[in-house]
Amino acid sequence: MLTVEDNKMLTQTGPGTPMGELFRRFWLPVMLSEEIPAADGPPKRLRIMSEDLIAFRDSNGEVGILDAYCPHRGAPLFFGRNEECGLRCVYHGWKFDVNGVCVDLPNSPEGETYKDKVSIKSYPGVDKGGVIWAYMGPKDKQPPLPELGFMSVPASHRYVWRMELECNYFQSMEGDIDSSHVNFLHSVLGDVRSNPQVRHRDADPDRLTGTVPQYVHLEDTEYGVGHVTVVNRGDGTQMVNTGSWLMPCFTLGSAAEGVGQQNIRVPIDDEHCQFYRIRHDIDAPLTEKELWECKHSNFVYPPLIPGTFTPTSNKHNDYQIDRVMQKNFNFTGIRSFSTQDTALIEDQRGAIMDRNNEHLVTSDNAIIQIRKRLLGLARDLMEGKEPPTTSNPNLYHMRSRRFNVPQGEDVLEEAVSYLAPAGS
Repeated sequence: MLTVEDNKMLTQTGPGTPMGELFRRFWLPVMLSEEIPAADGPPKRLRIMSEDLIAFRDSNGEVGILDAYCPHRGAPLFFGRNEECGLRCVYHGWKFDVNGVCVDLPNSPEGETYKDKVSIKSYPGVDKGGVIWAYMGPKDKQPPLPELGFMSVPASHRYVWRMELECNYFQSMEGDIDSSHVNFLHSVLGDVRSNPQVRHRDADPDRLTGTVPQYVHLEDTEYGVGHVTVVNRGDGTQMVNTGSWLMPCFTLGSAAEGVGQQNIRVPIDDEHCQFYRIRHDIDAPLTEKELWECKHSNFVYPPLIPGTFTPTSNKHNDYQIDRVMQKNFNFTGIRSFSTQDTALIEDQRGAIMDRNNEHLVTSDNAIIQIRKRLLGLARDLMEGKEPPTTSNPNLYHMRSRRFNVPQGEDVLEEAVSYLAPAGS
């Protein structure tokens, strides 16, 4: 459990909050590249960490991320004209470039001299890996971009997707580091082991306990927290998984042989977040089967309401739960793998979970570790100590591993070796 004060520190990311200042020390995804596809195209509303912003591409294709409101009299720049390397407010014609510099102030005779005294809040924006990245921290602390695996591969090697959730960023992220929920939440009834898209849950609960993943190693690292889990299987083998949480909101998983999965949660405000799920193969293009699963199966990537990033199965329609399906086919009665998670995290006594009333067990150890690490990093920053990864993008050279070995074989040394960045 967390104290009420620690829970507030963990979940509040607005300007001036300890966790908000920590997040602002990192480059964060804020939208998909395709959301602002064209130079001089329409600007896009954007809300990140309780700040209302506007994003656009100028005539040269450079990304601009500005305050959503004109500094003249607060008119909304969403209605602005994106033209000739700047965004022009249509109320009085004030125009700003991607750096927030006022380049034209045409409605006043002192405009030519006064415009040099006017600026608008702006943040650096970069298009990389199919994602628009923003840095919202102090200019003199701006780090290099993180070097996550999907960012450097050709577009054919990755699939980039996002949705928006009605809960706090950490509430969503905890699911990635909760190893024991998979055998329950994502399980099906009966023996369907021949179906590669679903997990088998034996009808006898007593036989299930031996298959729940157990954390056998947790360690603080320069990039965040590394962990190793082991599952004893019925065939006499043990499945070993390594994973990592990377500061401040990146988690790694494996989607298939050779295919990595990067999950990212970015706060919209304290009660909403963006969720990115990105699959990539460093060595080869994604296969037709992998792309079909991403685009059409609706299993890992649930369908979205057209024109939005809201899933069609959502909080407001009870995630389209099917009680007949729950009774006869799967544990939840919810079709999509991702939606099964969403249904159980968006309302854990609210969009900001009351962690003062929870009762944790050993399978929650990784969650406990990461909470402590994030809170420690926020407190360190309050005392002037910068987070370690911001100056070393190589620390993000991480890949998760999964392998099977005979039960009883000591694999810890090999597994722990995978918790170091590639090439280190």
